[in-house]
Amino acid sequence: MPYDAHRIAAEFHEQAAHAHRAAAAHHGKEDHLSGHEQSKLAMEHATKAFHASQEAHQKSAKFVHK
Repeated sequence: MPYDAHRIAAEFHEQAAHAHRAAAAHHGKEDHLSGHEQSKLAMEHATKAFHASQEAHQKSAKFVHK
């Protein structure tokens, strides 16, 4: 169970990183609207990743302390 939580958190981190790279590419092309949209998406993914990481950590702590 803790492994699944960590895997899910890792997937969210990968999605956030991808969205950040896409935003950076749009900003570099002076496409600020798309860059802004990508930045917003990246932040949403990063927030999900943060929450998933916290949950994974809590599940791991429960698993270890049993």
